[in-house]
Amino acid sequence: MAKGLKMSDLDLLDEEQLSQKLDEAKTELFNLRFQLATGAGEDRGQIGQLRRDIARIYTIARERELGIRTAPQAEE
Repeated sequence: MAKGLKMSDLDLLDEEQLSQKLDEAKTELFNLRFQLATGAGEDRGQIGQLRRDIARIYTIARERELGIRTAPQAEE
């Protein structure tokens, strides 16, 4: 996740996978903040990137809720 997630990649995920990505990003953000607080972390730019990734995930989830964006259909 360090490189950043693209909206087109997130569009392909269903609700469960999107929720899982959100949990992973939040956990990683917590760990990075903890490392910076203890002096072990070096990459401060990664925190900003993770925050943007989390915002992207929330945006897609909200747009799906409002019907602006549709979730991928299960293939038969």
